[in-house]
Amino acid sequence: MSKTPMRRHRAKSMTRSIIAMHIMMMPFAPVFADEAGTGSSELGTVKITGEADKIGNGQMVREDAAKARSNVTRAELSKERPTSNPFQSMSLLPGVNTYSYDASGLFGGGMTIRGFNSDQIGFTVNGAPVNDSGSFSVYPQEFVDLENLCQEFVTQGSTDTDAPHVGATGGNVGLVTCDPENVRRYRFSQTAGSDSLYKTFVRADSGRFAGDRAKMFISASHAEADKWKGEGSAKRDHVDLGGRYDIDASNHLSTSLLYNRAQTNNIGNLSLSALQQYGYNYDYADTFVGHKTPVSGTAQSDVSQSPVYYKLSSNPFENVIWTADGVFKISDAAQLKVSPYYWYGYGTGGNQQTLLSESTLKTDLNGDGDTLDKVIYASSSVTETNRPGINTSLTYTLANHTITTGLWFERAEHKQTQPAVQVDPNGNSSSLWLTDGWLVKANGSTYEGRNWDTISTAWQAFLQDSVSLADDKLNITGGVRTPHVKRDFTNTANDGTYTTSGTTYRYIANFESVLPQIGLRYNFTPKQQVFFNTAKNFKAPPNYAFAPSNNNIAMINGDAVLIGNVKAETSINTDLGYRFQGDFLTFSGSLFLVNFKNRMTTAYDPAVQKNVYTNAGTVRNRGIELEAGTAPVHGWSAYSSLTYNDSETKTDLATSSGTLETSGKTFVLTPKWMSGLSVQYATDTYYVRTRAKYTGTQYATLMNDEKVPVYWLFDLDAGYMFQDVGYMKKPTLRFNVSNLFNKQYRNPSGSQNNAQAYGSIASSGTVYYYLGAPRSFSVTFSADF
Repeated sequence: MSKTPMRRHRAKSMTRSIIAMHIMMMPFAPVFADEAGTGSSELGTVKITGEADKIGNGQMVREDAAKARSNVTRAELSKERPTSNPFQSMSLLPGVNTYSYDASGLFGGGMTIRGFNSDQIGFTVNGAPVNDSGSFSVYPQEFVDLENLCQEFVTQGSTDTDAPHVGATGGNVGLVTCDPENVRRYRFSQTAGSDSLYKTFVRADSGRFAGDRAKMFISASHAEADKWKGEGSAKRDHVDLGGRYDIDASNHLSTSLLYNRAQTNNIGNLSLSALQQYGYNYDYADTFVGHKTPVSGTAQSDVSQSPVYYKLSSNPFENVIWTADGVFKISDAAQLKVSPYYWYGYGTGGNQQTLLSESTLKTDLNGDGDTLDKVIYASSSVTETNRPGINTSLTYTLANHTITTGLWFERAEHKQTQPAVQVDPNGNSSSLWLTDGWLVKANGSTYEGRNWDTISTAWQAFLQDSVSLADDKLNITGGVRTPHVKRDFTNTANDGTYTTSGTTYRYIANFESVLPQIGLRYNFTPKQQVFFNTAKNFKAPPNYAFAPSNNNIAMINGDAVLIGNVKAETSINTDLGYRFQGDFLTFSGSLFLVNFKNRMTTAYDPAVQKNVYTNAGTVRNRGIELEAGTAPVHGWSAYSSLTYNDSETKTDLATSSGTLETSGKTFVLTPKWMSGLSVQYATDTYYVRTRAKYTGTQYATLMNDEKVPVYWLFDLDAGYMFQDVGYMKKPTLRFNVSNLFNKQYRNPSGSQNNAQAYGSIASSGTVYYYLGAPRSFSVTFSADF
C-alpha cells in the first residue's frame, strides 16, 4: 500500500493513460451473452430483451430516458460470484464509487454516486424503499440472492418523479428480481472458495399452471465465509419467493417475499497510525482478557479491551421485504397500478463491549455484595422496524400525452433500544441478539443505554406528463413531486450518558418540499439522441438528529426545543447528454452539474466535546460521465466507463472554536477520476473475461488534510458449460478471482472535518479506513433439472 501521495507528474501521467485507454476502447470493446436466454421485462420506459441483455457485457441497455441512467442486466450478474452484493455489481458504472469489506460481499460495503453517499440515494427493491427509515442507511448484503436478481438501474442525479423517497438528494438505485420461469425448472448451485467461503443455493420454478395464468418460484440458500483477517465469520440464510397471476392480457397480480437472516463479525477498520504500527492484517482481539475476580469491599475494574474481543463486535440482523403489484387496465387509455409493501427488520450491531459502573447504576453487577466495581457487559443498539406502505399510480394516454399521477404513503415505526447482557469468562455474551437475559437494576428497571421510538409518516403526490412530438423524435417530460415526512421522535428516560438521555421528551418535526423536474430527449437519427434534464432533489434529516446523542435538543422550561441548525438537504441536478445506439456500439455520455445546499454532517466538535449534527453548507459538483459497450463480434465484447468529478465545497465551516476555511476544498469521499473496463471472449460453451477499475484521488476530510491514495483493481472470471447429462441441463462451472494482483488499498469508513489542528481549532477526530481484501477466488457449479 502506498503511504505517501503520488507525485504530481505521476498523477498526470496516470490520468492521461486512463483517458487514452477509454478513447481507444470507445470504438471497439467486449460481452458474453447470458445463456439464460431470451426472456424480456419492462422497467419504466426501458425494455430489455435477450439481445439487448448482451450489450457491453450486460452493463448497458438501449436507454430512452431523458436523464443520465445506467444499468446492469442478468448477463453481467450471472457471471459474478454468487455471494456478491449489489454494490459490487455496480462498481464499473460511471459516477459510481463502491468498495466492499471483503471479497465475498457477505460483510457489506459502501457506495457513493457523484459524491453522494448511499444514505443520500434512494434505494428500492421491486419498487419498495429499503433505505433505513431512520438514518437512510443501506445494507446491500441483506436484500436478495444474486441468482434471483435480474436488473439493477442507477439514476445518477435526478430522482425519478414517482420514486417513494424522502431521503434522496443524489438520485436513485433500483433492484428488480427475476420473474418466475414459464416452464417448470429446478436449479442447484454450489460455491466454494477462499476464506472457507461456501454457498448452497436451490430454486424451484413451478412453470405455468392454473390455465397458464399463474407461475411462482421459491429459493433458499445458505452462505458462510471467514473474515479475511482476524477471527470471525459471516453466516447468512436467505429465502426468496415470487409469484405472478395473469388475470388476462392486460391485468395481472405479482408478489415477492425476500427473507434474510445473517450473523456477521465485524472486520476491523484502522487509522493510518495503527496501520503503520501494527500492519495490514491487524484486527479485533482473538482472545478475551476476562473479568476481574470479585472481591467484596474492593473497587475493581475490568479491562476495557482495545481492540475489543472479536465476539463482542458483531452484526446479527433479520429482515423481510414483501412487495406486491396489481396492474389493471381501466380503459383503452387508462391503467391503474397499486403497489403495497411491508418491510420488517430486527437486529443489533457495532461493538458490544461496554464497561458499566456499579456506582452509577446503583447495582451490584458481579455479585460480590458491593457497588464499587466496573464490569464488562455486552450492550449495543438494537433496532426493530415495522414499515408498511403503498404506492399507487394512474397512467392516462391522451393524444400524444402520457400523463401519470399518483400517491405514496408509508408509516414506519423505528424502535431503538440498548439493553445489556452478561459476558461469560470466555467473552461470550449470554444473548447474541440481545433478546433476553437483560440486566435488571437494583430498582427493578431494565438497563437501557438508549430508548428511542420514531414514527416516520411519509407521503407524496406526484404528477408527470410525457409529450411525444415530431413522430416521437422529440419527447418532453415534465413532472413534480411533493414529498412530506413527519418525524415523531420520543426519547424515554434511559441510562445513556448524554445531557438529555435521562429526560423523557417528545419532539415532532415536519419536512416537505415541492420538487419539479423537466427532461427533453431528441432523436436526430434513429441511432443518435441528445437529452437534457434538470431536477430538484430533497432529503429530510435523519431521526437521530433529534436524539440526545446529537445535542440538537435542549430542555427549556420543560419543553424539548430544537437548538441545532437542522435543515433538509436539497440539490439541483442538471444533465446534458448524448447517446449513440448502433448495431455494434452503444455509447452514452453526459455533462452534469449539481448544486447541493444544506449538506448535513455529523462531526465531533472538540470545543464542546460532543458529536454535533451540523450544516456543512453548499457543495458544487460538475463533471462528465462516459460509458460504451459493444455487441459480441467473433466472440469478443467490451464495456468501459470514465468519470470526471470536480466537487468543490463553496462555504467555510463554522465550529464553536472558530471557522475552518473549507471553501474551495474538494468535497470528501469524491474521487476526481474513475474508470472501469470489462473485456470478454466467449463461445457457445465457455467465456473468459477480465475487469479493471481505477479509483482516483479522494479526500477523507473537509479540509483536505488527509488524502486517500489512488488504486487499480483487476478481477478475472471464466466459465464453461458442459453438455447435458440425463436430467441435468446446462451443467456449468464458473471461476471468479477478485483483486487479481493482490493490491493493498484503503477507503475511508467515514469523514472528518479536519485531521490536523488549525490555530485554536483542534482535530475533529481520527479517520479510519476499510482495507481492501487480498486476492480471493471461488468456484461455482450449477445445473438445471
